[in-house]
Amino acid sequence: MFAHNTFGIDVKCRRFVEYSSVEEAQEVARQLQEPYLLIGAGSNLLLTQDFDGTVVHSTIKGIETQQDSRIRCGSGEMWDGVVAWCVGHGLYGAENLSLIPGEVGASAVQNIGAYGAEVKDLIETVEAVEIGSGKLCVFSREECQYGYRDSRFKHEWKNKYLITHVVYRLSSDESRQSTEYGNIRSELDRRGIQTPTAAQLRQVVIDIRNAKLPDPKVTGNAGSFFMNPVVSRQKFEQLLAEYPDMPHYYIDADHEKIPAGWMIDQCGWKGRSLGRAGVHDRQALVLINRGGATGQEIVTLCETIRKDIRERFGIDIHPEVNII
Repeated sequence: MFAHNTFGIDVKCRRFVEYSSVEEAQEVARQLQEPYLLIGAGSNLLLTQDFDGTVVHSTIKGIETQQDSRIRCGSGEMWDGVVAWCVGHGLYGAENLSLIPGEVGASAVQNIGAYGAEVKDLIETVEAVEIGSGKLCVFSREECQYGYRDSRFKHEWKNKYLITHVVYRLSSDESRQSTEYGNIRSELDRRGIQTPTAAQLRQVVIDIRNAKLPDPKVTGNAGSFFMNPVVSRQKFEQLLAEYPDMPHYYIDADHEKIPAGWMIDQCGWKGRSLGRAGVHDRQALVLINRGGATGQEIVTLCETIRKDIRERFGIDIHPEVNII
């Protein structure tokens, strides 16, 4: 499974199965026996040992246009390819999610997000096959109960469905863009762009991500390893009094989000290593395989960092990556 996880962990599975159509997904779903593991591109996955079971992966391709700026995408399509296709076909709203690794099916499980945008705001329906019965199911965005990097597919629906297609609703209005999150605005200003086109915004996001995130083809990683914690207003104000320059993002009157990467950096972990596992020197939120690391070595680094964050800030940060 070395080629199916972006951390580059050298592990094996007993059986590997792919489905390239709804009919094949139904056949797989009816025959599948536990234990099994459902994966996408492996870009949000940390494997710690060989898997003595069946690994299932979608290769369903295709982007189909529908009415009212909707598109229906095969779950095996690469997400960034979909974003590029949308921009090229005059459908807008996904630009801030450019260059996020992974596949369409995983986008609906994980509720991927970046730069103030989340895919849940684009998802209209998720099409799936029920494991066991092979029954075709269509779930609305509301039924999926999306939250921050969360959905029912990660809880009560986990391992119950094979996702075949996702329907996204975009916009034909290029001017409805979000450019004020993170350093997008400052980068646009640096380039002398006041009102960017969708293609310009996409390129800025790509360039920002490339500048701070390692290429998994070169250095094994799974992107952002930790979720940014949301804390109570009382906890936030306590920390702000101690760290006046602490970055933060307003959630609501009672909650604030604090960047996990900033806390990791404050604890001195940026650029450091623990054996063959390390923290990226340009983005502390990213854990990396420096070469030959095992999944367990990366878990050890993860838990050491979490311990330091708890001791210094009194906050427990949680992995965004699925650890198997």
